[in-house]
Amino acid sequence: MAQLYFKYGAMNSGKSIDILKVTHNYEEQAKSVVLLTSAVDDRTGKGVVASRIGINRAAQVIEEDTDIFELVKAIAPKPFCVLLDEAQFLKKRHVIQLAKVVDDLDIPVMAYGLKNDFQNELFEGSRYLLIYADKIEEIKTICWFCAHKATMNMRIHDGKPVYAGEQIQIGGNESYWPVCRKHYFNPPLDDSGRVKPRALETKERR
Repeated sequence: MAQLYFKYGAMNSGKSIDILKVTHNYEEQAKSVVLLTSAVDDRTGKGVVASRIGINRAAQVIEEDTDIFELVKAIAPKPFCVLLDEAQFLKKRHVIQLAKVVDDLDIPVMAYGLKNDFQNELFEGSRYLLIYADKIEEIKTICWFCAHKATMNMRIHDGKPVYAGEQIQIGGNESYWPVCRKHYFNPPLDDSGRVKPRALETKERR
């Protein structure tokens, strides 16, 4: 029986490399998949799933008005799986369409994305995936400053932590760091108020 999976993690937790690995595993067995990504994240161009280690792949783009159910239903032969990156940018209707793909077409769906934004508010797509998903899995990574698990995403501008602003601002390591709760609220700062990357990690290893 097909299921809807939501696999979430902080920035730099390896979500994109995992989705590319799963895609490869299916196709290595001659099982076709549908690889999707949000149009919102255009860092490497629209319609590209890209990992930080340099592996990338073209994907179909989910726009504001895309009906994912109808898109998948029209594909023949029937795919074995639907894989979706940047799921946090989905709308509620997109998540319900993913659930219909599972329930009406009997195709498993694996959606990957962030759970919370830099202010620790849920993204719309993540909120409804947490509600509608059959299985929820955390992809873990460690804090930028220490060895604890990262559960939050710190936005950085001009070297300083940012706690207010628009929810969506596309960026990579230059804009966001994965952090634990302690260092989200109390990052190590220098005299100018700028964060000191990995300062505590270095100290703790002495």
